[in-house]
Amino acid sequence: MNIPFLGARHRKGGEVVLPTDPEAIAALLSECELLRSQAEEAGVRLDDTPAALEALDQLLPRWRDDTELLPWLGNDAGLYLGTVVVRTVPGAAWHLREDGEPVLRLASGRETEVVECGRAWASSGVPELSQLYAELSET
Repeated sequence: MNIPFLGARHRKGGEVVLPTDPEAIAALLSECELLRSQAEEAGVRLDDTPAALEALDQLLPRWRDDTELLPWLGNDAGLYLGTVVVRTVPGAAWHLREDGEPVLRLASGRETEVVECGRAWASSGVPELSQLYAELSET
């Protein structure tokens, strides 16, 4: 998931310069506007906790019938999973690759492409977001 708006406004010698402030990156990636609106419509409050991931896993996946909505919701689900991990697991942080792709980096050094995980969850429900959180919080 290339996020061109993260660095496209700032160019240095023809190179895109990505933001380096971890808090700014985390705040930007935590917006997940589409997922938050879908959850709110279903009566689920996303408060950036593991319990919210469990609540998302219980939603009726009405979005699977919308081929345009599905990939965007999957992106948001992955970013939301990463947001919960960053906010609750010591040492976890976002890392932006040179191409602008966000990956979750754990204190152990392990990197996880949570956006891909979110896409899988949105399209099939497997693995569950709460299960992924449990795995990531243990490493």
